[in-house]
Amino acid sequence: MLHVKSAKYLKNHRLWVSFDDGTEGQVDLSSALKGMMFEPLRDENYFSRVSVDPELETVVWPNGADFAPEFLKERLL
Repeated sequence: MLHVKSAKYLKNHRLWVSFDDGTEGQVDLSSALKGMMFEPLRDENYFSRVSVDPELETVVWPNGADFAPEFLKERLL
Protein backbone atom coordinates (compact mmCIF):
# COMPACT_ATOMS: atom_id res chain seq x y z
CA MET A 1 0.00 0.00 0.00
CA LEU A 2 1.37 3.40 -1.03
CA HIS A 3 1.71 6.24 1.51
CA VAL A 4 2.63 9.93 1.31
CA LYS A 5 5.62 10.77 3.51
CA SER A 6 5.70 14.53 2.89
CA ALA A 7 4.04 17.22 0.82
CA LYS A 8 5.04 20.80 0.14
CA TYR A 9 2.97 23.51 -1.51
CA LEU A 10 4.64 24.99 -4.59
CA LYS A 11 2.31 27.30 -6.59
CA ASN A 12 -0.52 27.16 -9.13
CA HIS A 13 -2.21 24.25 -7.32
CA ARG A 14 0.94 22.16 -7.44
CA LEU A 15 2.55 20.12 -4.69
CA TRP A 16 5.91 18.41 -4.27
CA VAL A 17 5.03 14.98 -2.89
CA SER A 18 7.31 12.24 -1.50
CA PHE A 19 6.06 8.66 -1.25
CA ASP A 20 7.20 5.82 0.99
CA ASP A 21 8.48 3.86 -2.03
CA GLY A 22 11.11 6.55 -2.67
CA THR A 23 9.24 8.22 -5.53
CA GLU A 24 8.85 11.98 -5.37
CA GLY A 25 7.87 14.75 -7.70
CA GLN A 26 5.56 17.56 -8.62
CA VAL A 27 1.81 16.99 -8.81
CA ASP A 28 -0.55 19.41 -10.56
CA LEU A 29 -4.01 19.21 -8.98
CA SER A 30 -5.56 22.20 -10.77
CA SER A 31 -7.82 20.04 -12.93
CA ALA A 32 -8.84 17.77 -10.02
CA LEU A 33 -10.48 20.45 -7.87
CA LYS A 34 -14.09 19.69 -8.76
CA GLY A 35 -17.08 19.26 -6.48
CA MET A 36 -18.13 20.82 -3.20
CA MET A 37 -15.40 19.22 -1.10
CA PHE A 38 -12.63 20.61 -3.31
CA GLU A 39 -14.16 24.04 -4.01
CA PRO A 40 -12.30 25.76 -1.13
CA LEU A 41 -9.01 24.42 -2.53
CA ARG A 42 -9.47 26.51 -5.67
CA ASP A 43 -8.37 29.45 -3.53
CA GLU A 44 -4.57 29.35 -3.71
CA ASN A 45 -4.16 30.54 -0.11
CA TYR A 46 -6.38 27.75 1.18
CA PHE A 47 -4.71 25.19 -1.08
CA SER A 48 -1.36 26.16 0.45
CA ARG A 49 -2.59 24.86 3.84
CA VAL A 50 -1.95 21.26 2.75
CA SER A 51 -0.56 18.80 5.28
CA VAL A 52 0.01 15.04 5.56
CA ASP A 53 -2.43 13.23 7.84
CA PRO A 54 -0.46 10.75 10.00
CA GLU A 55 -3.35 8.26 10.09
CA LEU A 56 -4.46 8.47 6.45
CA GLU A 57 -0.87 8.91 5.25
CA THR A 58 -1.89 11.19 2.42
CA VAL A 59 -2.38 14.90 1.74
CA VAL A 60 -5.28 16.62 3.49
CA TRP A 61 -6.68 20.12 3.95
CA PRO A 62 -8.45 21.67 6.96
CA ASN A 63 -11.91 20.98 5.48
CA GLY A 64 -11.17 17.23 5.27
CA ALA A 65 -10.49 17.12 1.53
CA ASP A 66 -7.86 14.58 0.54
CA PHE A 67 -6.49 12.65 -2.41
CA ALA A 68 -5.47 9.00 -2.44
CA PRO A 69 -1.70 8.43 -2.70
CA GLU A 70 -2.22 6.33 -5.84
CA PHE A 71 -4.13 9.19 -7.50
CA LEU A 72 -1.30 11.59 -6.65
CA LYS A 73 1.39 9.25 -7.98
CA GLU A 74 -0.47 8.85 -11.28
CA ARG A 75 -0.41 12.64 -11.68
CA LEU A 76 3.35 13.12 -11.17
CA LEU A 77 4.76 15.52 -13.76
